Amino acid sequence: MSGLGGLNKSKAGVVLGLVQLQLPVVETPEQLAAQTQRICALVGKARRNMANMDLVVFPEYALHGLSMDTNPAIMCSLDGPEVAAFKAACIEHRIWGCFSIMEANPKGNPYNSGLIIDDTGEIRLYYRKLHPWVPVEPWEPGNVGVPVCEGPNGVKLALIICHDGMFPEMAREAAYRGAEVILRTAGYTAPIRHAWRITNQSNAFQNLAYTASVCMCGSDGTFDSMGQGMFCSFDGTVMVEGGGRPDEIITAELRPDLVREARAGWGVENNPYQLWHRGYVAVQGGAQDCPYTFMQDMVAGRYRLPWADSVQVTDGSSCGFAAPTRRFGGSEPNPLNPQNPLTPPQEP
Repeated sequence: MSGLGGLNKSKAGVVLGLVQLQLPVVETPEQLAAQTQRICALVGKARRNMANMDLVVFPEYALHGLSMDTNPAIMCSLDGPEVAAFKAACIEHRIWGCFSIMEANPKGNPYNSGLIIDDTGEIRLYYRKLHPWVPVEPWEPGNVGVPVCEGPNGVKLALIICHDGMFPEMAREAAYRGAEVILRTAGYTAPIRHAWRITNQSNAFQNLAYTASVCMCGSDGTFDSMGQGMFCSFDGTVMVEGGGRPDEIITAELRPDLVREARAGWGVENNPYQLWHRGYVAVQGGAQDCPYTFMQDMVAGRYRLPWADSVQVTDGSSCGFAAPTRRFGGSEPNPLNPQNPLTPPQEP
């Protein structure tokens, strides 16, 4: 049920649009400026397309294309002209927007960053991609966690980017922090189509959350991105799905109130709750332990796969990137949300 793609918006609903943006070629500051204006124009198209749309979502690489170019001349900053233009577009068209930038990082490689900007031009969520798509992508691994913000009509939003969605832990972290709608933006190409679909569905069902996911679309003369805008309900079913037409905007109404109802009322398959309350029919409150050795080992700094010695690709040299010499600098406070205030309190 998507309210006919959001045409029939309910009092409790939120209407999203996913832009299957034509894959660009961006190699110069002039091309970067032109692509910025093109994205802003499509914010206007989204508003004209549906007057009651609350949030328009652009895919990863919408601004920079798939070149993986780290040229400082085309990297962005939070206070730069590209972000300023996105803010102005959201204000002009009275709509929230989700945008992608490759962000300059004075300490190392650029970040692959995502922003949610509200209809007053305020950045409400800022995220750095935790899992760059190795060995293809040169971006610095994210270090500000998985933030959640309150979006239009009170919906709790999280953003994960592309390869992030292949790790079930990412969507679980978003849900654990309260997300009711998990956005996933990507630049994926056709070989990933099947994995894209099943992970969008499983991320939704395993966390009793909606997923709203979109890729770049069309060809840049070298790569062919797949589009595949997709909304999945919290029971894992696909609600609305786009195809491969560039610049098509896929829309749906999502109902966060039904997510809240399911998380509170479901017994069977209330997976986020039952993870920490194993077997509560047999023992009071369920088993509240951590039986997963991979979790214990990650926290202790000793995570190691049984087949680790046989792994052959461990840096980006196969894709033309020099093997790095720097070590990861560790987590940093999110500059827009240093306290992570939406982290839920721990149960006694």
